[in-house]
Amino acid sequence: SRAGMALSVLVILLLAMLYEAIKMGKAVLLRRALLALPCSLSQELLAEPEEGGTGPAQGRYHRPPFAPGRWFRYHIGQTLFHVVQVVLGYMVMLAVMSYNAWIFLGAIAGSTLGYFV
Repeated sequence: SRAGMALSVLVILLLAMLYEAIKMGKAVLLRRALLALPCSLSQELLAEPEEGGTGPAQGRYHRPPFAPGRWFRYHIGQTLFHVVQVVLGYMVMLAVMSYNAWIFLGAIAGSTLGYFV
């Protein structure tokens, strides 16, 4: 029926948008996880000290102290985002493999809108 087809296209469109949103969320978590890692010794030595500072740790590349638990939580979050992203990707792929042009266009439109938003 037409209503069923329209609903299917809408669901695929929303799944593709969610896939793109999760991809962006994963990138944000990666950035936060990298900032949670400690600075290497070479970065500390290359940092320019601020005026009034006495050592390289006073430079502009100063990061908060390393907290292993915080980094681990970010890594767990990235893992969960990755699993959801893979599952959604396969679901959209299976829908597209139905060789229905409307489903295909819904997946393309959802991916486009998800990236745009």
